[in-house]
Amino acid sequence: MSVTLTESAAQQIQRQLQKRGSGLGLRLAVKKSGCSGFAYVLDYVDMLAENDEVFEKFDVKVIVKREDLEVLEGIELDYRKDGLNAAFKFNNPNVTGMCGCGESFAV
Repeated sequence: MSVTLTESAAQQIQRQLQKRGSGLGLRLAVKKSGCSGFAYVLDYVDMLAENDEVFEKFDVKVIVKREDLEVLEGIELDYRKDGLNAAFKFNNPNVTGMCGCGESFAV
């Protein structure tokens, strides 16, 4: 099972954790939402839970709950700047469709 991130995403996560002043890494999760079914959730992790899986690359940890791995298996977390906009991008091979507004996805 794998969750990966680009060097750009790792650098952004490191910047955010340094600015925050604490944290083990970034949690990548999904929640039921929107018209297509799921939405991504990002949050800081200060303590690991028993059902957490840790994926590390570029000295950054991405933490995922085991129950979310079915939807997130193979995902690559990226961070891109496009003009004045900068945001995390989710390259998920499991997605079969997205809603028109881009807020939710189906698997």
